[in-house]
Amino acid sequence: MQDNAQGNARPAVTISAVASAAGVSVPTVSRVLNGRSDVAPATRERVEALLREYGYRRRGAVAPAPSGLVDLVFNDLDSPWAVEIIRGVEEALNGEGLSVVVSAIHRRGGTDSTRKWLDTLGDRASDGAILVTTDLDSFLHAELQRLNLPVIVIDPAGVPDLEVPTIGATNWTGAVAATEHLVEQNHRRIGFVAGRPGLWCSRARLDGYRAGLDAAGLAFDPSLVVPGDFDYASGFAAGVELLAREDRPSAIFAASDQMALGVYEAARQQGLRIPDDLSVIGFDDLPEASWASPPLTTVRQPLSEMGMLAARTLVRLMRGEPVESPRIELSTKLIPRASVRALA
Repeated sequence: MQDNAQGNARPAVTISAVASAAGVSVPTVSRVLNGRSDVAPATRERVEALLREYGYRRRGAVAPAPSGLVDLVFNDLDSPWAVEIIRGVEEALNGEGLSVVVSAIHRRGGTDSTRKWLDTLGDRASDGAILVTTDLDSFLHAELQRLNLPVIVIDPAGVPDLEVPTIGATNWTGAVAATEHLVEQNHRRIGFVAGRPGLWCSRARLDGYRAGLDAAGLAFDPSLVVPGDFDYASGFAAGVELLAREDRPSAIFAASDQMALGVYEAARQQGLRIPDDLSVIGFDDLPEASWASPPLTTVRQPLSEMGMLAARTLVRLMRGEPVESPRIELSTKLIPRASVRALA
């Protein structure tokens, strides 16, 4: 890159400028830079020639100046618990003088949705990424490594990858505590509204529910377990199914607060009162849990703290500092409120 008449260096060439000169989109230039194979040979050659002509410096060719941006990526942004994680991440990053870009890789969009996010990520040149409830598959992992991007995962969807630090919560322990609390109140038929199938936290909470029953000498009844999707609608549907039984449970433990509030509505529509006719426990301790009528007994998952710790750990990775443990789980805690009563 040559100097201008005043002896100052020309401004750095942007991907947008290269895309305009080549007559292609910014994502196409980003694909070329990332070595992707889904670019026509003639287009790749034209873009590569312009990159050389303009003196564009590829990410990783020299140490790039920090952008001051961190990507926070969810599978979906339709749950109130996402707000709690965002709150924690933003607070920690703000203290470091960094900004957060929130986006979603929609889980129903498959690889195409992931590719679109990677394209925009390459253009933004973010300094790091925090992925939430993400299954770090081989494609996504390889692309992030190609970008030389520090990554941390909050609440991993599958078995944690020891190469990528993860932040989670003690889901199993929390579910045991919720089940034991109901048993201590003399409940013996306890329904369970499970989380989204396949997620690591869903399996841990179901296993904790079963362990709590086993510790009390109660047999596990598969018919009392109804699948949900962590949202209000699936909680309502599961509540309707469980409460329509002649031998309906005296208590229901839902694997999220949103599903527990759906159970509230199912009980209301069947003329049942909480906790007089049905005890309910949730999981998360979202603000809505304490606002509910009656206030919801729940297991507190420290979502904001998880976001803060993930952000601070990522900053350490961005500075090249070591991380003591690749897997951290923060403690959950039972929060008793008015939605559970003891049976005589």
